[in-house]
Amino acid sequence: MEDEQLLEWTKEISRRDFAREFRDDIRFNPRLRTTGGRYIPKERRIEINRLYLEECGPEELEGIIKHELCHYHLHIEGKGYHHRDADFRRLMEETGSPRHCTPLPSSKKQDFHHYRCRRCGVTYRRKRRVNTDKYRCGRCKGILEKVDDGY
Repeated sequence: MEDEQLLEWTKEISRRDFAREFRDDIRFNPRLRTTGGRYIPKERRIEINRLYLEECGPEELEGIIKHELCHYHLHIEGKGYHHRDADFRRLMEETGSPRHCTPLPSSKKQDFHHYRCRRCGVTYRRKRRVNTDKYRCGRCKGILEKVDDGY
C-alpha cells in the first residue's frame, strides 16, 4: 500500500465512522518503532507505522487510523484531543476506536540480562545491564556475576 492509497482509505474511514471530511495529510513513517501512529497538530498530519499493516493486517491498521482520526478531528474542532481529555475518550467510545494498539509480533522478544549471586546463588533477570562492580545481591550483599541466558 502506498501513501495515496492510505490517504483514500483514511478519507473513507473518516466519512463512514466520523461523518466528517479528512482534508489533510497522512503517510507512512518508517522511523516509527514503538507506536502504531501519531498525530502532529502543528502540521495537521498523521503518521502511521507500516509494520502494523505488514505484521498485523488491515484490521489493526484501521483501528490505529481511527484512533489518530479522533485526535485529528477534535484538534480541528478546538476540543480536547489529548488522551486524558473527556472529549477524546467520548469520541473514541462513539467510533469504536482502540485506546492502544497491540504490540508488534516482531517486537515481543525481550532480551534480558541474567545475573547470579556468587554467595547465595539467587538469580536475577533484568532488562537493563547491571554494573556488577557497583551493585550487589539484594539478599546477602554478595558479588553478582553475569550468567548466560540458559542459566
